[in-house]
Order: sequence, then C-alpha cells, then structure tokens
Amino acid sequence: MLEQLFGSKTRVRLLRLFLHNPKEAYFVRELTRRVGAQINAVRTELKNLQDMELVVEVDDPESEGLSFDGDGAKTGKERPKRQSSGQRKYFRLNADSLVYPELLALFTKSRVLMEKDFVRRLASVGSISYLVLTGTFTGEKESPTDMLIVGRVKRERLAPMIRSFEKEIGKEVNYTVMTPQEFRYRKDVTDRFLYSILESKKLTVIDTISEVSG
Repeated sequence: MLEQLFGSKTRVRLLRLFLHNPKEAYFVRELTRRVGAQINAVRTELKNLQDMELVVEVDDPESEGLSFDGDGAKTGKERPKRQSSGQRKYFRLNADSLVYPELLALFTKSRVLMEKDFVRRLASVGSISYLVLTGTFTGEKESPTDMLIVGRVKRERLAPMIRSFEKEIGKEVNYTVMTPQEFRYRKDVTDRFLYSILESKKLTVIDTISEVSG
C-alpha cells in the first residue's frame, strides 16, 4: 500500500527505518544492507528525502548524541569501526520536519498490518503450536529474543521469510525455535532463558501447546 502511495519501495523502506529509529544515524552502505536495495537506488532516495527535508546529513553522529547502529548491541554483532569526520557521511531522520508526526502515525499503522500479514504467512512454514512476539515487537528491550516459535517448522523456509520481513520493517528480528518437547522440558526445569521470555512483555499470537501431545 505504501509503495503505491510513495511510488518507491526503497523510499518506503528508508522512511520506515528512519521513522522507527529516530536516534540512529546510518551511512549509505549500511542502509543498502538494512533495506535490501542497490546502492544507487538508496543514494537517489536519500537525495529525494533530503530535498523534502525528511532526512539530514551529519558528519559526526556522536556529537549529536546519536547511535551508530541500534541493533548492534542487541544482536551482539561487532559494529564497524567509525571513520573520522569527513571520510563518511551519515544520515538521520529530521524529527523537526512539519510532517514527521503524520508520517510516523501512518507508518506505525502500516507496520501493524505488516506484522499481522507476517504472522499469517508464518503458518506456511509448518505446524506452530505456540507463537509469541516480544522484544522489538513490544518494546521489551530486556527480552533475549523477539519471537518464540514452538512447533515443527521448516527452518529452511523460515529463515528467508524472517530476513525478508526484517528488510520490510527496517529492524533485525531475533527468533527462537523449539519443538513442543523441548518447550515442555525447559518449562518443567524452569529454564532461565525460556522464563525470561514468558515473563517479559509479550503478545501471544498462537497458544495450542497444551493440545499437542508430546
């Protein structure tokens, strides 16, 4: 829907990334990875967004109190070394834009619809008896994962589906898969990892675990 409204999938993905990460600054190649687009397309759309005063260029994100890559700390991935000012340009959202509140509301509603569609598509990867969303989906920063899937799933189909969804929402999604037997065992032994998920703020999408025989 938003692609038709804005006329460019790359523009929509960039806007979504910036809008949902207002305190982050990104360099061009990082943006190409995050939104899954060619570097020339990203540069073109960044110029368009700058012309519309929705995105601004910064030389030194740290001097403005911005983070380099908000997901780096959560995923444990090593952040690339920052180059000195003048060697690399960074881009951030212009939260002072007059249309920022309206755009944020629009993209927030769109993300809710995307998440619902994603959950619906998850049914194609196997038999899921328990599915909860937490972490990035609920704003629960302390959760060790964003999604817990319990069931018998085809992991070779699940992984690319999640990677595609990450590019759509502009966020990395950590997910955990367990069989029903493993879930019950971990629950019985009061597994710390599992209970940190169960006790966190979460959205339960599917819960038929008690109906599935071990």
